[in-house]
Amino acid sequence: MKRGCRLLLATLLLSAGASAARAQSLPAYMAPIAGTTTTTAAEIATANTLALNTGMFELYGNAGKIFQKNILGKHPVILGMFSGAGGRFTLFRPNLPPLEAPQVPVVYQLLKSVGHSTMALAQVVGPYLDNPQDTSWRGAMLAYRSRMQSALDTLDATPMQADWRDTVRIILTANLAFMDDAVAKGVVSFASLEAFGKKQAPELAKVVSWAAQTQVAHWMEVLAGWKAMLGADWDKTYAASNTIYVARQNNVLFSVLAQFFPPEAINDRLLLIETISFTTTQAEMLESLTRIIADRSVGSLFFGNYHLMDYELMGGDARLAIIAEAGKRGIKANLPPAVPFGSHQWPALVTEGPGPASIADLK
Repeated sequence: MKRGCRLLLATLLLSAGASAARAQSLPAYMAPIAGTTTTTAAEIATANTLALNTGMFELYGNAGKIFQKNILGKHPVILGMFSGAGGRFTLFRPNLPPLEAPQVPVVYQLLKSVGHSTMALAQVVGPYLDNPQDTSWRGAMLAYRSRMQSALDTLDATPMQADWRDTVRIILTANLAFMDDAVAKGVVSFASLEAFGKKQAPELAKVVSWAAQTQVAHWMEVLAGWKAMLGADWDKTYAASNTIYVARQNNVLFSVLAQFFPPEAINDRLLLIETISFTTTQAEMLESLTRIIADRSVGSLFFGNYHLMDYELMGGDARLAIIAEAGKRGIKANLPPAVPFGSHQWPALVTEGPGPASIADLK
């Protein structure tokens, strides 16, 4: 046997002996989980490299706390956050406590509640249309009817102007009639639901419009006051609003903010931050805003463009890769036009086209 082979055999025997010795020395209660592990050099190398990316997030988190303190110490920041009460606006000023804006008048919530209550009836009966054998919807319907009746009975005491209250009374009365008819018949036909929807639509359009007027007028007044208060500091103010998919187009809070910032501030100092739920926290919003601003300095440092990292870093190269791969498969690449870094276009759909774009257009 060659010397190299003898050395290899001796090493294997020693390793096996060491493993056996370890197994013999371990107490019995370790037996179910003990064993000899094997990790390849490639697995170790891969884990070592991937750990760099994992560790990056910790570094980002630690640095972000300092960046956020620096940003808030130099710049006013406005957060316009969605809420069921018509939004929440907070002004952060350097070296001063946060300033919370007054809430939207409660009539906004009243109008919104009435509109939602009407459309909710479609959700109650939707799974059971034209199905007299299943009346499991009746319990929920009767419980909601009680709430609907209470709202109608006390409507005159609500802080709402008289003509708006008259329309709300029409809506609630029609809701009750639809519910009573469904309960009496024990079945809801699609025809009756469709007729109900068409009957209520014109009245619902009114309360939607009044709620929007109330919300917009309130926040326009608040922001006008804050802009006057900040004076020259407004020109270095950052502002951000949150949105989910359904509220991205014509986002109310962002659109109101945009009236007080110049067009070139959009996507620069005025940001629309996408989230996965209607509501988020101030801490999360500030963390996201800080990350965006901090990444801009990094993009400028490495690539010489301040807004490069507002975009997915691999997005441009991925675009070229998609075009190439699509060509290989004989399909035409379906991509939007390439937009330059730092574009100030609205962060929503902006290309005009045929078709309705508002409730009024549906008429």
